Amino acid sequence: MWCRGFLQQTVRYMSTSRQAGILFDVDGVLLRGGKVIPAARRAFRKLLDRNNNFLLPVVFVTNAGSCQRHHKAQQLSRLLDVKIAPEQVVLSHSPLRMLKSFHDKCVLVSGQGPVTDIAHTLGFQKVVNIEQLREHHPLLDMVDHNRRPKLPVSSAPTFPKIEAIILFGEPIRWETNLQLLIDVLLTNGSPGCEYDAQLSAQLPVLACNMDLMWMAEAPSPRFGHGMFMLCLESVYRKMTGRELQYQALLGKPSLLTYQYAEHLLRLQNPNRKLTTIYAVGDNLMTDIYGANLYNRYLVQQHAAMTTSTKFVAQGTGSQVTMVVPEEELVSAAAQCHSILVCTGVYNPRSPLPSNQSGTITEKVFHGHRDLVLEPDLVEPSHVVEDVESAVDLLLQQEDSVTPDL
Repeated sequence: MWCRGFLQQTVRYMSTSRQAGILFDVDGVLLRGGKVIPAARRAFRKLLDRNNNFLLPVVFVTNAGSCQRHHKAQQLSRLLDVKIAPEQVVLSHSPLRMLKSFHDKCVLVSGQGPVTDIAHTLGFQKVVNIEQLREHHPLLDMVDHNRRPKLPVSSAPTFPKIEAIILFGEPIRWETNLQLLIDVLLTNGSPGCEYDAQLSAQLPVLACNMDLMWMAEAPSPRFGHGMFMLCLESVYRKMTGRELQYQALLGKPSLLTYQYAEHLLRLQNPNRKLTTIYAVGDNLMTDIYGANLYNRYLVQQHAAMTTSTKFVAQGTGSQVTMVVPEEELVSAAAQCHSILVCTGVYNPRSPLPSNQSGTITEKVFHGHRDLVLEPDLVEPSHVVEDVESAVDLLLQQEDSVTPDL
């Protein structure tokens, strides 16, 4: 489980009477591609005391997933000129360490970057990546003529049967990954065999990062992993007549991701009650939807506590039973406020596509297929210009609050 002692030693935090914590998105809030948004450095100067200790617990929650969290912490520390510990970073795949029932299964991982190493770090013991699968079955990847085998293919050693699929993020070669993932799904984990049209059950699929688009340095948002998932779902439905089912959807806006992030906030100041979370983001469909969904869960949980009703959060779209101590899943905060900034995906000068009445509809909903479109979930608590304005707002609100001592 997470190491409490190490976290308290590495995160420099000044305990105050405030009972709030902050969740920061990264792309579009703090960074645009590899460049720092100017307001970000000014914002963090306001969140540090003279000894460079954080005034409030801070966690960075990003749907990025192509790196290890200590590398993301190093990148943020360098760019923001603030010491950030790995335990302050939640990547889209971070909650996978909680899904221990999959850790002993042979999993196929899709994405880019060191996805095999990432999977091992998260606790998975038997990991196969797309390139290894392609090398073992060279006749499966036929789209790029230059990558087709030039010589006759001899029989290869036995390849392990794949028991689950993990989608970490958008791959580089979409055509290769789409083809091989479909091969694995339609052969029940044995892609060297013919498709089985009578499959009674689908292999488990765990997907991280549902962002349809994300904001880099280009003038308009770029395709994200959600776009690749949309392609995979479309191909699967076209070939089978069925919807692709996910065992878990992780990363924002899943509840499990926010529970995990709150857990890290509380570890930064375990002797102080955490009552309010401020979630700062630039994407209505992930950051705002997720924060509002979590706020709804917190309200329902507190209501359930008063009626002795057991209430357990699951990840969005998830039917997974988490094998972790129950106390680790408890959410202690009372509320989560969503703050939308205008430096990323959301642009007030380019309103979201909607119907004639100005309402977002299913036809133009940019959230994932398995998310339910509810107008109140994409309505931020506050809209501000940038992250500095968000920090000014939340500090002002906290200064006006008299804490329960």
